[in-house]
Amino acid sequence: MATNKVTTNVIDMSGNTGGLVWAQGTTAQRPAGVAGDLRLNTTDSRLEFYNGSDWKRLSESAASPTPGPAFTADFLVVAGGGGGGFSAPGGGGAGGLRTSYGSTSGGGSAAESSLTLNQYLNYTVTVGAGGAAATVAGSGSNGVDSTFATITSTGGGGGSRLTDVGLTGGSGGGSGETQLSTGGSGTANQGYDGGYGNGGGGGAGGAGYNGYGAGVNLANNGGIGGDGLAVSITGSSVTYASGGSAYYAAPSPTLSPNPNGGGGGGASVANGVANSGGGGRADGGDGGSGIVIVRYPNTLTISVGAGLTSSTTTDGSDKITTFTAGSDTVSFS
Repeated sequence: MATNKVTTNVIDMSGNTGGLVWAQGTTAQRPAGVAGDLRLNTTDSRLEFYNGSDWKRLSESAASPTPGPAFTADFLVVAGGGGGGFSAPGGGGAGGLRTSYGSTSGGGSAAESSLTLNQYLNYTVTVGAGGAAATVAGSGSNGVDSTFATITSTGGGGGSRLTDVGLTGGSGGGSGETQLSTGGSGTANQGYDGGYGNGGGGGAGGAGYNGYGAGVNLANNGGIGGDGLAVSITGSSVTYASGGSAYYAAPSPTLSPNPNGGGGGGASVANGVANSGGGGRADGGDGGSGIVIVRYPNTLTISVGAGLTSSTTTDGSDKITTFTAGSDTVSFS
């Protein structure tokens, strides 16, 4: 078909009362596209434009857009890890971990059910920050919750000082040196409890195991943080949400250092690893920030709000979008 090109700065159609008919067709009939192309998608009855790399829907003013077709998505939502305590303290607890991918979720629970979502609706994503370590005698701050749609994971509990019990969180913070019987409590189906003190602070809980009590690995040494949980939602196995260790923890001959918890069985690493939800090491370690990962059919396109930092890859018939910072909404089409 011939192309008619009009060269002008203004096209005035104000004297007409009819409508302008755009090119139209189904999603499957989309052309390769040139930046600025506009068409009516007859699959969903919505206008869309080509931005130079992808087809995007035009914004609608309606407060509640009409739900589109349903689809199933898997998720991993890890909250920020807790900060370590100060003054003969415990380590910071790992951020709570919830996932539908694989067989196991945080705290020893079975993996959750996949989410049923709808195209065109907005879903909130928040990536929780890690909690700050205490800088004077006291407990570290809890990590910040992470959220995707209806799924919220709880921030890790801060590690406590000498005389206090570790804080409650997604995984519990480690207790101070003189708390001989208990650590901070974890949240059911998200993470484990922190360890007790005994001649050193307790190790914090992780998504995969309780924090170790002081003196368990070596006499009069602080406890090692609890193990994290390996999840393969991105296509590769990655360990998330390991508990922070107490400052005086020494490596055990039988327990491997945690890859993500601050300290990890020794004193060389202070902070929880960014986007792992790892807890901070006692005496100076901040918790690691959380992460949100969504796995969905590769026939869909995700629109991400400007307040989020994200990247998208493909694994087989699925796309995987990873959110590493911020809070905003996303939608799928």
